[in-house]
Amino acid sequence: MARKTRWWLLGFALLLLGMGCFVVRPAFHLAKTWWNDKDEVTPPAVGHVDDASRLNETRVAQVWDIPADRTAAEQQLRDLLQWARTRGLRVAIAGARHSMGGHTIYPDGIVLNMLPFNHIHLDTRTGILHVGAGARWSEVLPHLETHGCSVAVMQSNNSFSVGGSVSVNCHGWQHNQPPIASTVQAFRLMKADGTVVRCTRTENDELFRLVLGGYGLFGIILDVELLVVPNERYRLESYIMASKDYVEAFRTIVDPATDIGMVYGRLCIVPGEKDFLREAILNVFRRAPCARDEIPPLGHPGAQTLARTIFRGSVDNDYGKHLRWQAEKELAPRLAREYYARNQLLNEGVEIYQETSAQRTDILHEYFIPPAHFEDFLEQLRVIIPRHKGDLLNVTVRNVHRDNDSFLRYADGEVFGLVMLFNQLRTPEAEARMEAMTRELIDAAIAVGGRHYLPYRLHATPKQLFRSYPQAREFFELKRRHDPQGLFQNQFYRKYGEG
Repeated sequence: MARKTRWWLLGFALLLLGMGCFVVRPAFHLAKTWWNDKDEVTPPAVGHVDDASRLNETRVAQVWDIPADRTAAEQQLRDLLQWARTRGLRVAIAGARHSMGGHTIYPDGIVLNMLPFNHIHLDTRTGILHVGAGARWSEVLPHLETHGCSVAVMQSNNSFSVGGSVSVNCHGWQHNQPPIASTVQAFRLMKADGTVVRCTRTENDELFRLVLGGYGLFGIILDVELLVVPNERYRLESYIMASKDYVEAFRTIVDPATDIGMVYGRLCIVPGEKDFLREAILNVFRRAPCARDEIPPLGHPGAQTLARTIFRGSVDNDYGKHLRWQAEKELAPRLAREYYARNQLLNEGVEIYQETSAQRTDILHEYFIPPAHFEDFLEQLRVIIPRHKGDLLNVTVRNVHRDNDSFLRYADGEVFGLVMLFNQLRTPEAEARMEAMTRELIDAAIAVGGRHYLPYRLHATPKQLFRSYPQAREFFELKRRHDPQGLFQNQFYRKYGEG
């Protein structure tokens, strides 16, 4: 009897030890991540500016804040442009500065801060939002919420400005939709000579196409007229599959449905030949119709501290990546709310997840891939990223329909956008490795008929840019025609447009 008791106690001890390993290791990992997660980000030196990459600190002549008053703003802008022209200064236009390639910066130039120009008015009769270019989506969403409305197309975060979103021609979780350009009805643009023109698909139509996705090179977007849609209530459904089956699953689940409001996918980033980019989650938000007062109120999706800690714990840590993927597959569905509102899903800032270490930074990539070559591109990623030891933290998949509005378009037909977030050290050596990897990824995208997205690091060679975007040469020629003195410039134009 005593021997049986000893064996039972030993078995029980081993069971407790196993349970302890199962619970203690993730708990210790998350606690350590949380403890070490300090905000060490410091502002640029006086007289300098930077962008979201924290790799572009540049000396500038002046940062000029546009007045909020519309009449005063326009007159002062004209004076500023005249002053800049007489002194041979260049003007770069900035909003929230979430681009990563110096698109809002020109060395020793003037940086125009548009954020104070943030007036918002919804015409409830026409369903058109009239909004200043400096307004952030975090300001737009509460205004629309009071009218039972939401944004038709925007990024999956609320931190960006309307003018910036239009200038990069963004897209988001709004499935089977073209980019945001499709929702723009008109905008007012101040040109280099100080005149203000209204641009639509029929009025100043060439400028309309050039400015949408034009990276601030043709003038200053003052305000925009955007289509809006009703705010809705959704119920989340998640499907797990092999990544090679993602497009087929999308075709089966999403394409035939009429009750889906938003969709995004995730790819497994756990290192190793068995796991890396070989499993996918398809997240589908189905409409759950209800009375307006039953739609969940505007807020954040929830569990932000836990979500951030799990996410940041995956930086340079294979176990952390495994834990995060398990959480995405197993924990997230259990923590999911019964219902989500459209506005609620969009009302999340990038700061919830972004790197705050002084030594490291997060860098975005995005590649637009034809559906027929989705898996072909993934096969290349599985080789290129490990070879360069890229620290991949996330891959979100979104589909985008053909863009019929912008000139420098990235979607000539339906594409799947793979939004990839990497983490790197803020050192010249790490930047060189990132550049080498990026160029290989761009070549891989071009080989399957895809394109890279242009708001990020300027690692593409000019040859790669013109291969990806054959219309780019004409784009830059038209820039010089509309702005012959080259008043509006940035780092993007310096690298690709001046040659």
